[in-house]
Amino acid sequence: MIFFDYPYAVARKIFIGLLICLLVSCSRTSGGKHAETGVVWVGAVPMAILQTGGLPIWFQLTENGPSHIETIEDAVFSCALVPWPYAPHIRFLQEAGDTLVMAVNRDGFLKIAPNDRTATGLALYRFSGGEFFRRYTIGGFVFYGEKPAALLYLDDRFLDSDAPLPHPRTWSFNMDSNWPFSLEIPSLRNFPEEEGWDVDTLRLGPDGLFYYRAAKRSGSDQAVRMFRTANLSQEGEEISVEVFYNSAPRGAGISHPSLPPLPKGFFYTGIGFVGDSVFATWEEQEDFSIGAAGFVVIKR
Repeated sequence: MIFFDYPYAVARKIFIGLLICLLVSCSRTSGGKHAETGVVWVGAVPMAILQTGGLPIWFQLTENGPSHIETIEDAVFSCALVPWPYAPHIRFLQEAGDTLVMAVNRDGFLKIAPNDRTATGLALYRFSGGEFFRRYTIGGFVFYGEKPAALLYLDDRFLDSDAPLPHPRTWSFNMDSNWPFSLEIPSLRNFPEEEGWDVDTLRLGPDGLFYYRAAKRSGSDQAVRMFRTANLSQEGEEISVEVFYNSAPRGAGISHPSLPPLPKGFFYTGIGFVGDSVFATWEEQEDFSIGAAGFVVIKR
């Protein structure tokens, strides 16, 4: 069962609007501020409350965020296959305590956690980066301290792009608002965007070290350099291509007895657990391209 929190969200906006009129220094409140609209939020609002049971709850990713679909068959052939760097899909999924946090390619972040309001269930939050995120590919998702951090880069291997290199390149979110915010990672300071450097990979290796790759693909001083560090607050040490690629995660099949079967050409790509529910990401795949993509939640 799904409860969309729109009435609550509308009432909350009205309340916040009145609050803004009363506060002289509203722009200095603890809530986040969206640069385009100037709307001030006092806390993130869930887009839906999910109550899992014997039937799976399916969502497909769209330009407007996750959209509920009745069955996975409703997603078949609903999206043209495009090279994966340009497709909306859940690029990274990590468990963090009793929550799941995700980086959504060409969109922003999702979070699912036990609801802390009156309705029981799982709260689904979306933190959209808007048009800025739609121009770039997510190349990494790590925790910098306790902050989730996504790395954006400009991918033009399949299609030419007139977008500049992403600046800022690293972003995070918290529960102060539904908008992500930029986050500087000191290890990447030596590769400024204005000098043509694009950092396209950032990951935590199996040895507990962080690995990243910086590339300058234009001009006379083109270069690709790879690094690792035990602390993202410090400059990394340069490493060889072999060491860098040996740090990459190895693919593994996703399975769980609670997960429903998928149509031909669809695959589970990630799995996590929150409360008594299973959360799994799925994609329609063909070679290096992705079509429909989304996630399913079901009681385990």
